[in-house]
Amino acid sequence: MVKIITGLALILTGYAAQAQVVYDSLLVEGYYRTFCFKKPSHDTRGGSLVFAMHGSGGTAAAFMKHTGKIDEKMSVDHFMLVFPQGYGKYWNECRKASTAEANKIDINEEAFFLAMIDYFVGKYGINRKKVFASGVSGGGQMAYKMGLRLPDRFRAVAALVANMPSVDNMDCVASGKPVATLIINGTADPVNPDEGGEMKAGFSLGRVVSTRESFAYWARLAGYEGEPEKKALPDPVPGNNISMESYSYKKEGRPEVTLIRVINGVHGQPEDMDFYTEVWDFFKRQLNGQAD
Repeated sequence: MVKIITGLALILTGYAAQAQVVYDSLLVEGYYRTFCFKKPSHDTRGGSLVFAMHGSGGTAAAFMKHTGKIDEKMSVDHFMLVFPQGYGKYWNECRKASTAEANKIDINEEAFFLAMIDYFVGKYGINRKKVFASGVSGGGQMAYKMGLRLPDRFRAVAALVANMPSVDNMDCVASGKPVATLIINGTADPVNPDEGGEMKAGFSLGRVVSTRESFAYWARLAGYEGEPEKKALPDPVPGNNISMESYSYKKEGRPEVTLIRVINGVHGQPEDMDFYTEVWDFFKRQLNGQAD
């Protein structure tokens, strides 16, 4: 059962450019699930909805503090940025080895996200065909889950510092349908190993495949073959021993699949990149030239 809890929305004047921050809840299969967002000052009817998921052990409110330059783009590009809260600070994503309570009770994340989509369609007139999922670390795993389980509901997904679970650690039944995908990973990440292997964050989260294998998975689903287009990206912070390069598959009529490798990047948002802006630029490309 999904029930929208009316009259409980809390609106605060927040820390980010004095924007009003809204906290609200949905009752999903017996569990109250929460999320927050900045109350839009622009007309949202027909606009896009972007979910941004915090990492394992994090909170939506803390994650929202680091939106950076993207706030300026929301009204111009006609979208909303929403921060869901994981159950007990964790997600029931696809890593079988996770010992988080959300995994143990098998909380229904798909129902939560579908309920949030209904909420924002109903309250703000969001276009159901313009919904996107993004996340960092454990939130990136959730973005993968949305792509694996609900590709017909998400126009694109983006994962930062997250590799796909290995076959023996995969706890999701994939739809087998393609979806536009962006992966941003660091080559020196001690938690999410670039070459694959065991994930360790003070405890084991099981094995993941390599960054290249994660990228190849989504490319194969989209029907791509051969080598991707490779290019060096601008280096806005020279001298920090970090550089970036992108690998992309793009073809009209197929979902774009892009990997950004952060050379010497570790487990977190790269200093050389505004994560939200990079992700939105990718999502926006998926809207251009496509029917609404």
